[in-house]
Amino acid sequence: MKTLKFKSNINCTGCLSKVSPVLNEEQSIKKWDVDLKHDDRILTVETDSLSSDEIKQTVQKAGFIADEI
Repeated sequence: MKTLKFKSNINCTGCLSKVSPVLNEEQSIKKWDVDLKHDDRILTVETDSLSSDEIKQTVQKAGFIADEI
């Protein structure tokens, strides 16, 4: 399993409620979290098989941006 980190624009609980169903639906994502207290709103994703580009596309489906760091 690999852990990927992204700078995101997911910045509030309302944003989390929009992105949660999209990330939870992706079976290859084992665990994810957003640090809303960090200035860059760090999204951490644990996955067995997804690439960083695939995760970025998944986040974009919910209307948000994720840039790998």
